[in-house]
Amino acid sequence: MKKLLNNVGIKVAFVTVIINFLLFLFKLITGLIGNSNAMVSDAVHSLSDVFTTFIVIFGMIMASKEADYKHPYGHERIESAFAIILSFILLITGLGIGFIGIKAIMNNSTIKIPGIYPLIAAIVSIIVKEGMFHYTMHYAKKINSSSLKADAWHHRSDALSSIGSFIGILGARLGMPILDSLCSILICVLITKSAIEIFMEAIAEMLDTSCNEETTKEIIDTIMSINKTVKINDLKTRMFGSKIYIDAEIAVDGKMSLNNANKIVEQIHDSIEKKYDMVKHCNIHIVPKKKS
Repeated sequence: MKKLLNNVGIKVAFVTVIINFLLFLFKLITGLIGNSNAMVSDAVHSLSDVFTTFIVIFGMIMASKEADYKHPYGHERIESAFAIILSFILLITGLGIGFIGIKAIMNNSTIKIPGIYPLIAAIVSIIVKEGMFHYTMHYAKKINSSSLKADAWHHRSDALSSIGSFIGILGARLGMPILDSLCSILICVLITKSAIEIFMEAIAEMLDTSCNEETTKEIIDTIMSINKTVKINDLKTRMFGSKIYIDAEIAVDGKMSLNNANKIVEQIHDSIEKKYDMVKHCNIHIVPKKKS
C-alpha cells in the first residue's frame, strides 16, 4: 500500500516536471525574442521548478524505504531533509533573479520595451500553473503527501509570479519599461518567501513538533466516540517527517477486566490508524481511573 501511494506521488511529480520544462523553453524563447527581463526571470523560475520537483521525487523514494536496523523508526525525515535543501536552492534562485532586476534598473539604458510574445507567454503560464496547482493538490490530498502539497503551493506561487510578469510586461508596453524589471524583483520576493516557508515547515517536521490543533481534536473525538466511559489523561502527538506519532494514556474503570480493557485499546488503536493514513505509530497506554 505504501509503495502504491508513493508511486502515485512520483507519477504526478514526473508529469509536472515535463510541463515545467516545456514552460521553461516557451518562456525563455518568448522572453529573449520579446526583450523581457521579467519573462526570462519567470523562465528561470520554471527551470528551478524542474530541479526542485526532482528533489521531491528523490525525497519520496528515499522516505518510502522500510525501517531497518539503523533506522528503526523509518526514513520519513529524509523527505524533510530534502525539503531543506530545496528551500536553499529556491532562495539562491530568487536572489539571483532579484539581482538581475536591480542591475537592469540601475542601468536604464539597457531597459528595452518587451514585445507581444512575452505577454502571451505570461497568460499561458498563469493558466497552466493554476491548473498544475489543482492537479497536484488533488493527488497530494488523496495520498496525504506533505511534500506534494508543498509542490502544489509552489505551482500556485508560480502562477502569482506570472501575474506579476504580465503586469510588468503590460506596463512596459504602455510606456513604463522599468516595470518589467521591477517585476523581476517581485518574482524574487515571491520565490524567497516560498523558500522560507518550505524551510520552516521542514524544520518543524525535524523537531518533533505536534500536529495541528484540528487534527488533535479529531483524534480526541475518535477516541471518545469508541468508548465514552474512558478518560484521556494525556495525549501527545509529534510529526516525524510527513507522518504522525501518537502516545496516549487512557484511564478505564479499575474494576474492568484486563481482557475488556485490552479490547478497548485495540479498538482505539485500529480506528485511529484506519482513519488517519498519516499516523504511522499509535501507542495506547491504559491505567485505572482514580477514585474521586
